Amino acid sequence: MLDRLPRFIDPLLYAERARELGGEIELNQFERLEDILANQNGKVIIELSFYKEKKLASIVGKISANLNLECQNCLKVMSWDCQTTFMLGLVQSLDEVNRLPSGYEPLLVKNQEKIALSAIIEEELLLAIPEYPKHGHNCLDIAQYGDKDVSIDIETKQSDNPFAILETLKKSGD
Repeated sequence: MLDRLPRFIDPLLYAERARELGGEIELNQFERLEDILANQNGKVIIELSFYKEKKLASIVGKISANLNLECQNCLKVMSWDCQTTFMLGLVQSLDEVNRLPSGYEPLLVKNQEKIALSAIIEEELLLAIPEYPKHGHNCLDIAQYGDKDVSIDIETKQSDNPFAILETLKKSGD
Protein backbone atom coordinates (compact mmCIF):
# COMPACT_ATOMS: atom_id res chain seq x y z
CA MET A 1 0.00 0.00 0.00
CA LEU A 2 1.28 3.42 -0.96
CA ASP A 3 1.25 5.70 2.12
CA ARG A 4 2.23 8.91 0.36
CA LEU A 5 -0.75 10.13 -1.59
CA PRO A 6 -0.26 11.55 -5.08
CA ARG A 7 -2.15 14.70 -6.09
CA PHE A 8 -3.22 13.24 -9.44
CA ILE A 9 -3.92 9.65 -10.39
CA ASP A 10 -4.62 7.71 -13.56
CA PRO A 11 -7.41 5.47 -12.22
CA LEU A 12 -7.39 3.11 -15.23
CA LEU A 13 -3.64 2.53 -14.92
CA TYR A 14 -3.94 2.04 -11.15
CA ALA A 15 -6.72 -0.52 -11.72
CA GLU A 16 -4.57 -2.40 -14.28
CA ARG A 17 -1.76 -2.57 -11.72
CA ALA A 18 -4.07 -3.37 -8.75
CA ARG A 19 -2.65 -0.52 -6.67
CA GLU A 20 -3.67 0.43 -3.17
CA LEU A 21 -3.44 3.87 -1.61
CA GLY A 22 -3.80 4.92 2.00
CA GLY A 23 -3.11 8.07 3.90
CA GLU A 24 -4.44 11.39 5.10
CA ILE A 25 -5.60 14.58 3.40
CA GLU A 26 -6.07 17.84 5.30
CA LEU A 27 -9.68 19.09 5.30
CA ASN A 28 -8.52 22.53 4.15
CA GLN A 29 -7.63 20.95 0.77
CA PHE A 30 -11.33 20.61 -0.11
CA GLU A 31 -12.72 23.88 -1.49
CA ARG A 32 -16.31 22.68 -1.97
CA LEU A 33 -16.54 21.62 1.69
CA GLU A 34 -15.55 25.08 2.92
CA ASP A 35 -19.15 26.41 2.98
CA ILE A 36 -20.56 23.26 4.58
CA LEU A 37 -18.08 22.82 7.42
CA ALA A 38 -18.05 25.02 10.51
CA ASN A 39 -14.25 24.87 10.29
CA GLN A 40 -11.75 22.95 8.22
CA ASN A 41 -9.65 21.61 11.08
CA GLY A 42 -8.74 17.96 10.86
CA LYS A 43 -7.84 15.25 8.40
CA VAL A 44 -9.57 12.72 6.22
CA ILE A 45 -8.17 9.19 6.43
CA ILE A 46 -8.57 7.27 3.19
CA GLU A 47 -7.98 3.73 1.98
CA LEU A 48 -8.40 3.01 -1.73
CA SER A 49 -8.08 -0.23 -3.68
CA PHE A 50 -7.94 -0.14 -7.46
CA TYR A 51 -8.58 -3.35 -9.36
CA LYS A 52 -9.84 -4.76 -12.62
CA GLU A 53 -12.18 -7.73 -12.84
CA LYS A 54 -12.92 -8.89 -16.38
CA LYS A 55 -13.44 -5.57 -18.21
CA LEU A 56 -14.62 -3.55 -15.20
CA ALA A 57 -12.02 -1.27 -13.64
CA SER A 58 -13.06 -0.28 -10.12
CA ILE A 59 -12.14 1.69 -7.05
CA VAL A 60 -13.24 0.53 -3.61
CA GLY A 61 -12.69 3.07 -0.89
CA LYS A 62 -13.13 3.81 2.77
CA ILE A 63 -13.15 7.32 4.22
CA SER A 64 -12.98 8.33 7.89
CA ALA A 65 -13.12 11.89 9.19
CA ASN A 66 -14.37 13.89 12.13
CA LEU A 67 -16.19 16.88 10.66
CA ASN A 68 -17.37 20.01 12.44
CA LEU A 69 -20.83 20.85 11.09
CA GLU A 70 -23.42 23.44 12.05
CA CYS A 71 -26.47 21.88 13.70
CA GLN A 72 -29.52 22.92 11.71
CA ASN A 73 -31.66 23.05 14.87
CA CYS A 74 -29.61 25.17 17.26
CA LEU A 75 -26.98 26.52 14.79
CA LYS A 76 -24.12 25.52 17.10
CA VAL A 77 -21.06 23.58 16.00
CA MET A 78 -21.34 19.82 16.37
CA SER A 79 -18.80 17.09 15.82
CA TRP A 80 -19.90 14.46 13.30
CA ASP A 81 -18.03 11.21 12.81
CA CYS A 82 -18.02 10.37 9.09
CA GLN A 83 -17.37 6.75 8.18
CA THR A 84 -18.24 5.85 4.60
CA THR A 85 -17.36 3.26 2.00
CA PHE A 86 -17.90 3.44 -1.73
CA MET A 87 -17.49 1.44 -4.93
CA LEU A 88 -16.81 3.29 -8.15
CA GLY A 89 -16.96 1.66 -11.57
CA LEU A 90 -14.69 3.40 -14.05
CA VAL A 91 -16.55 4.08 -17.28
CA GLN A 92 -15.38 5.75 -20.46
CA SER A 93 -18.81 6.58 -21.90
CA LEU A 94 -22.33 7.14 -20.68
CA ASP A 95 -23.39 3.90 -22.42
CA GLU A 96 -21.24 1.91 -19.98
CA VAL A 97 -23.02 3.35 -16.93
CA ASN A 98 -26.05 1.08 -17.41
CA ARG A 99 -23.80 -1.99 -17.49
CA LEU A 100 -22.32 -1.39 -14.03
CA PRO A 101 -23.10 -4.04 -11.41
CA SER A 102 -25.49 -3.14 -8.60
CA GLY A 103 -23.89 -1.04 -5.87
CA TYR A 104 -21.37 0.70 -8.12
CA GLU A 105 -21.41 4.42 -8.81
CA PRO A 106 -19.97 5.56 -12.14
CA LEU A 107 -16.78 7.58 -12.45
CA LEU A 108 -16.36 8.90 -15.98
CA VAL A 109 -12.71 8.77 -17.08
CA LYS A 110 -10.84 8.77 -20.37
CA ASN A 111 -7.78 6.73 -21.31
CA GLN A 112 -4.64 8.04 -19.61
CA GLU A 113 -6.60 10.90 -18.04
CA LYS A 114 -5.29 12.04 -14.68
CA ILE A 115 -7.80 12.99 -12.02
CA ALA A 116 -7.18 14.90 -8.80
CA LEU A 117 -7.38 12.36 -5.98
CA SER A 118 -8.83 15.02 -3.68
CA ALA A 119 -11.75 15.56 -6.12
CA ILE A 120 -12.83 11.91 -5.77
CA ILE A 121 -12.55 12.03 -1.98
CA GLU A 122 -14.33 15.39 -1.75
CA GLU A 123 -17.24 14.12 -3.85
CA GLU A 124 -17.68 11.08 -1.60
CA LEU A 125 -17.54 13.28 1.52
CA LEU A 126 -20.22 15.57 0.08
CA LEU A 127 -22.44 12.55 -0.56
CA ALA A 128 -21.90 11.26 2.99
CA ILE A 129 -22.71 14.49 4.87
CA PRO A 130 -26.33 14.58 6.02
CA GLU A 131 -28.54 17.11 4.26
CA TYR A 132 -29.69 18.56 7.60
CA PRO A 133 -27.08 17.79 10.25
CA LYS A 134 -28.38 17.97 13.81
CA HIS A 135 -27.40 16.83 17.25
CA GLY A 136 -28.46 13.35 18.37
CA HIS A 137 -30.23 14.91 21.37
CA ASN A 138 -32.99 17.54 21.50
CA CYS A 139 -30.89 20.69 21.37
CA LEU A 140 -33.96 22.95 21.28
CA ASP A 141 -35.19 22.31 24.84
CA ILE A 142 -35.36 26.03 25.47
CA ALA A 143 -36.56 28.46 22.83
CA GLN A 144 -36.28 32.18 23.51
CA TYR A 145 -39.28 34.44 22.82
CA GLY A 146 -38.68 38.10 23.56
CA ASP A 147 -37.36 38.54 27.10
CA LYS A 148 -38.73 35.21 28.34
CA ASP A 149 -37.41 31.70 28.01
CA VAL A 150 -40.20 29.28 27.25
CA SER A 151 -39.50 25.59 27.57
CA ILE A 152 -40.97 23.63 24.67
CA ASP A 153 -40.74 19.88 24.33
CA ILE A 154 -41.28 19.52 20.59
CA GLU A 155 -41.18 15.73 20.69
CA THR A 156 -44.10 15.33 23.13
CA LYS A 157 -46.31 18.23 22.02
CA GLN A 158 -48.10 16.14 19.38
CA SER A 159 -51.70 17.27 19.00
CA ASP A 160 -54.48 17.06 16.45
CA ASN A 161 -54.73 20.83 16.53
CA PRO A 162 -51.73 22.40 14.76
CA PHE A 163 -52.30 25.68 16.67
CA ALA A 164 -52.20 24.09 20.14
CA ILE A 165 -48.55 25.12 20.57
CA LEU A 166 -49.51 28.76 19.99
CA GLU A 167 -52.08 28.55 22.77
CA THR A 168 -49.40 27.16 25.11
CA LEU A 169 -47.08 30.05 24.24
CA LYS A 170 -49.88 32.58 24.76
CA LYS A 171 -50.67 31.18 28.22
CA SER A 172 -47.00 31.24 29.26
CA GLY A 173 -46.75 34.90 28.16
CA ASP A 174 -49.57 36.03 30.47
